[in-house]
Amino acid sequence: MNQYEVTFIVDPVLSGDEINATAQSYVDHLQAEKCKIVHVDEMGLKQLAYPINRKTTGVYYCVEFTCESGVVIEKLELAFRRDERIMRFLSVRLDKYGVKYNEDKRNGLIGKVQEKKKKVAKEVRKEVKREKKEAKKEVKQEVKQEQKEVKKDLKQEPAQAKAATVATETATAEEE
Repeated sequence: MNQYEVTFIVDPVLSGDEINATAQSYVDHLQAEKCKIVHVDEMGLKQLAYPINRKTTGVYYCVEFTCESGVVIEKLELAFRRDERIMRFLSVRLDKYGVKYNEDKRNGLIGKVQEKKKKVAKEVRKEVKREKKEAKKEVKQEVKQEQKEVKKDLKQEPAQAKAATVATETATAEEE
């Protein structure tokens, strides 16, 4: 059995009930043709990339289904073309990678992984920031300690200088 995905855009001018009824009518059409519905995804109202029939938004639906032959697709596309409520549609036969991707997406493995990566990156940035603060504190403490030592040395130097001059004077006096 082949797996297909049909994405279509419903006119947003319709009421919410009419939009849902339109999508449901195509799901029913597929079930009448003995297709097994795998997943129906209402993606909601989205901005269009370019205006279609002077409209800049549309309600997106994606229906994933399996069937034995592709004859159903021709009938479904003909129904889409005849329906004024459908602005655009796209039918795709999924390969094994597309099926796996959709399955992972439904199970939350795809969207949540990226959210988890973002969360981990944020935590890492916080940790690096905290480590930088700690390093700055340590450097400041070291600088203060060195300043204290330099001040202490400066206080001791005059006393040492006096002792050195006294020793030099005594040594010079002895030589004379």
